[in-house]
Amino acid sequence: MNDEIWISVDVEASGPSPSAGSLLSIGACLVDDPDEGIEVRLRPDLSMPWDDAAEGVHHLSREMLLRVGLEPRKALEQLEAWVARVAPPGTRPVFVALNAPFDWMWVADAFWKHLGRNPFGISALDIKALYLGRHLGEVQRWSDTGRRAMLERYPVGLPHTHEALDDAREQAAIVRRIRDGAK
Repeated sequence: MNDEIWISVDVEASGPSPSAGSLLSIGACLVDDPDEGIEVRLRPDLSMPWDDAAEGVHHLSREMLLRVGLEPRKALEQLEAWVARVAPPGTRPVFVALNAPFDWMWVADAFWKHLGRNPFGISALDIKALYLGRHLGEVQRWSDTGRRAMLERYPVGLPHTHEALDDAREQAAIVRRIRDGAK
């Protein structure tokens, strides 16, 4: 069986879905070596809506991203090259995220739209589901699987800045605590 390389991924976006906003930033790091990471910022698609409330969370302005963001294809090529380096042939990169359906949706859509492929494939490991499975019986409701609830049980001491790479590193620390607590 191929070795799995768990990669914590976080995104920032200008809306709730790829059809209603732009992917603005992707941060990724190895779950087991969070210093090995990458962050790419993308130029927003001017034809897509912009949610001021989302900007209030991530603080990535459209104007700043138009100046410093990469064209989406270039950003995704950089991310794909990083994934290929950290998950070489014979291994499988596993997309790990806190609320993986949201982050995976954005990343998968962007990879397919701009490169015609997705190095992560068609699935992702959701940290909320991992937490629920680890504590099934104690945690009864999906609504009790949020980041704050996890941090009460598994404090990691890393900031949640809404900078994609910072948040990917925080997620990686949470995953290690959940995983290692199950051993």
